[in-house]
Amino acid sequence: MPEETQELDARGLNCPLPILRTKKALKDLGSGDVLKIVATDPGAVKDFEAYASQSGDELMEHSEDNGEYTFYLKKA
Repeated sequence: MPEETQELDARGLNCPLPILRTKKALKDLGSGDVLKIVATDPGAVKDFEAYASQSGDELMEHSEDNGEYTFYLKKA
C-alpha cells in the first residue's frame, strides 16, 4: 500500500459525491501527494478510473474488502 498524505472517508456517499469530495481534497494537496479514499459505492471503481484518466492524477492502487473500496490517488 502506498503511504498516504491524507485520508478521505467517503463511506455511505453515492455518486457523484465521492468524486466531488476527492476533487476538493486534492486541491489542498501538493504535487506527488497521495490521497487515500475509502468508499462504499460500488460505482466508485469506474468513477475513479475515469477520473484518473481525465484529470492526470494517478490511480496508484485500488482494492475491495467486505464492501469497502479503497483508492490511492497521487496528485499530478
